[in-house]
Amino acid sequence: MIVTAEAIEVRGLRKTFGAVKAVDDLTFTVPAGTITGFLGPNGAGKTTTLRCLLGLVGPTAGTATIGGVRYADLPRPATTVGAMLEASSFHPARSGRNHLRVYCTVNGFPDRRADEVLELVGLSKAGGQKVRGYSMGMRQRLGLAAALLGDPKVLILDEPANGLDPEGIAWLRGFLRGMADEGRTILVSSHVLSEVEQTVDTVVIINKGTLVRQGTIAELADSAGQTVLVRGPDLDPLIAALPRDAGAERVEDTLRVTGLSTDEVGHLAFTARVELHELTARTSDLEQIFFALTSESGPVEHFGGEGETR
Repeated sequence: MIVTAEAIEVRGLRKTFGAVKAVDDLTFTVPAGTITGFLGPNGAGKTTTLRCLLGLVGPTAGTATIGGVRYADLPRPATTVGAMLEASSFHPARSGRNHLRVYCTVNGFPDRRADEVLELVGLSKAGGQKVRGYSMGMRQRLGLAAALLGDPKVLILDEPANGLDPEGIAWLRGFLRGMADEGRTILVSSHVLSEVEQTVDTVVIINKGTLVRQGTIAELADSAGQTVLVRGPDLDPLIAALPRDAGAERVEDTLRVTGLSTDEVGHLAFTARVELHELTARTSDLEQIFFALTSESGPVEHFGGEGETR
């Protein structure tokens, strides 16, 4: 099945709580039919942005739209947007199936849709069990099932991998890719950077409520530059031969050089008659890029999903 995707657009978004600027003139686009990772340290404004997007809080200024329309103005929002902001808002005495059927009744969906989405998320056998007996990973899957009830074109997911075991994380990666391949637009906030790197098409990085960078991981890696690793018994002559604008960090017999290519470093080593045991290029991974960018734009806090402030 192929669906007609909708783009997510945030333009000049600002949200203040008293004297606190949670989001400050934030602008970014999630292209239709893609998976975009939404990243930032604790307190960066991710959850506030998602709540503005879903109409749960009103912005102080700016807009947050889906297909050019505010969430509050969508005629049947559950058929356009599926959202999962937390996985704990379940009645513990209800079964997973009954929880979903309540949502079906509220939104006018047939009861059979509950069983269909339970199968989609791998909870068919657990559908009759009470939610109080669900693990954190099962609750995450149930929250995702609820988001899928309306067969939405857009998915907005806050920390969907929380509580999932390695098998569950691998399943989620494939599941989201399948959703995007059908044409859905997916915005996923996550602190599991290694998983984001394997899943998303683009990333949006924010800090202190403002945009730090948006692009593909390859584009961000190019902007961050590469590091050349050099190893040898005597690197002093090579260090002396490096141009002033090149960065160099030495740890024992290994030298990290930035600002030069492997060809340039190799040529300098050759002319300086330096014996090399290793000369390799290392491209920054998403975790390195994230900490480099957020460190430049402000102090980095230990970050995760559930502890995030507004």
